Amino acid sequence: MDQWIAPDRIFDGHVLRSGDALRIRNGEIDKIAPAPDTACKVAGLVTPGFVDLQVNGGGGVMLNTTPTCDGIAAIAAAHHRFGTTTIMPTVITDDAQVLDQVVDAMLQAKSVPGVAGLHIEGPHISVARRGTHAAKFVRPMDDRTMTAVTRLRAADIRVMITLAPEAATLSQIAALAKMDVTVSLGHTDATAEAFQDAIAAGASCATHLFNAMSPMLGRAPGAVGAAINSDCYAGIICDGQHVADSMVGMAIRARPVPDRMFLVSDAMATVGGPDTFDLYGKRIALQDGRLVNAEGSLAGAHVTQAEGVKRLVTHTGTPLQTALRMATTTPAGCINAPALGALVGQPVDDVVLLNDDLSFTGYLRGALEKHHAST
Repeated sequence: MDQWIAPDRIFDGHVLRSGDALRIRNGEIDKIAPAPDTACKVAGLVTPGFVDLQVNGGGGVMLNTTPTCDGIAAIAAAHHRFGTTTIMPTVITDDAQVLDQVVDAMLQAKSVPGVAGLHIEGPHISVARRGTHAAKFVRPMDDRTMTAVTRLRAADIRVMITLAPEAATLSQIAALAKMDVTVSLGHTDATAEAFQDAIAAGASCATHLFNAMSPMLGRAPGAVGAAINSDCYAGIICDGQHVADSMVGMAIRARPVPDRMFLVSDAMATVGGPDTFDLYGKRIALQDGRLVNAEGSLAGAHVTQAEGVKRLVTHTGTPLQTALRMATTTPAGCINAPALGALVGQPVDDVVLLNDDLSFTGYLRGALEKHHAST
């Protein structure tokens, strides 16, 4: 039986709409149309579930330390609690056997709800721009990683790989792109020219813009300037810690092509989990909203996509419609999976509700159950 739901506002994956309703058929959004008189009223803003292409951990689990199917499922479940319905679990620079284990796990986790594929962040990066990645594991692109990626693509699993242009050849980048791998440039000390050459070879994205990349200067645009001035996609962390809010807003406004900036959390195990975790055998702790290692340096992020969306609007001057695209449609487009960011076709279990101050309040199914219980 069809049911019509009339929220205060609807974000359909592209634009904000008022006065319309959602038709629910067989447990998913089937149609958006003007609200009939019989539609059930729901307070708040309805949006597709958020898409996050850079998730290191959640629920007390880090992919690097728990490279299993159960570990992947636990991370996805932890982020689902906060409105993120699709993730790319992310394995960072580590021993080569860890990547092999993660690939085995991903092959088993192919049907785990909410997992869009695997993000391999390193180890083919710049030592100078490695951030919290362990220097001892950093190495040039090699056949072992190419084999790991080939195994995933043979199983039709989406892959994003972050690498530095100086750690891979242009022919290797081209070979990855030919396999429909999303090659993302990051953790790099490259010049703007080297960055642009990598784009010409097939790279189509930049990883956490501003962080762990050569900066933009007046006479040396660096990786940051090259990324901003390109038509590539670029992820960015909006937590008030990794990038100044004013710089986030500036970068969004400066892009020459719209809908190329997307939000990532770069979340660690503390999201939905304890305030500490181990990485490379060392303790990382949450202190005043910042994840820091023993030296007091930033070590990943403690933020959800929903919190990032809210901060984009309240602190960076980003219009709400743009901010919502940055957490839904645009990341989905980056990995060539547009359906992930659309509202029509979403199950009600994955349709997000935000209140007037843009805080995540739950999913549409919960609101419907609450409504039915009160009538």
